[in-house]
Amino acid sequence: MNPVAEHDRPREKLERAGAAVLGDNELVALVIGSGTRRMDSLRLADSVLSAAGGLHGLMRMSPTELRRVPGVGAARAAQMLAALELGRRALGRPPAERVRLASPREVAEYLQPAYGSRPVEQFGLVLLDARHRVLKTIVVSSGTLDASIVHPRDVFRLATAGGAAAVILFHNHPSGDPTPSRDDEQLTRRMAAAGELMGITVLDHIVLGDGRYASFREAGRFEHPL
Repeated sequence: MNPVAEHDRPREKLERAGAAVLGDNELVALVIGSGTRRMDSLRLADSVLSAAGGLHGLMRMSPTELRRVPGVGAARAAQMLAALELGRRALGRPPAERVRLASPREVAEYLQPAYGSRPVEQFGLVLLDARHRVLKTIVVSSGTLDASIVHPRDVFRLATAGGAAAVILFHNHPSGDPTPSRDDEQLTRRMAAAGELMGITVLDHIVLGDGRYASFREAGRFEHPL
C-alpha cells in the first residue's frame, strides 16, 4: 500500500482548497473516517463507490447493502447514510419559505432531491394552502406501493389535520423508471374521488424516477389548475 502524501490527504486538501476540489472517493473517505487493517479510507471509499456504481448509486443503497461491502460495518454504513440524508435535507427548502408550486415540473424539482433516489418506495403528500403554497410534505407509507393498503381515510386525515386546501400525491419508483403502473392509476382515481367528497382537491400525482418524473396532470388526468 503506497502512503498518500500528507498534502494530498483528503482532510488536508479540504482545509487547503475547500471541499469542492475533492473527488467523490475523497469525500466518502472523510465520511468513513478511517480505514481497516487491510486498506486505508481512500481504498475503502473506492470499494464502496464501485459496489454502488458511483455516487448516485450510493444514494440508493440500503444499510444491508452497504454492510455487504468488505470493511463497511454497521457504524460506517450509518455514517454514510446519515451524511447522504443531511445532503438531501440541505437541498430542500427551509419550511419557513412558503414555496408556491405552479407546474408539475416545479413539483418534481421540489421533491426530487429528498425522495427521488430512495432505495425503497415511499408514498407521500404535499399539503398546499388555498394559494397552492407548500404547508408541509408528509410520507404516508414506505415499502411496495399497493393501492389496497394506502387508504384515503389516512391520507385525508393527515391533509385535514395539516389544514390543507389541496394536496399533491407523490411516490418514487426505486427502479428509476417513473412510468405509472396500473396500481398507480387505480390509487390516483381513488384519492381524487375521496378528495372531492372531503372538499380537498387532489391536484396531481407525481411519480419520481431516476432524474425523471411522470405527472398524471401532464397526462391529462386532472382538470383543476395548479
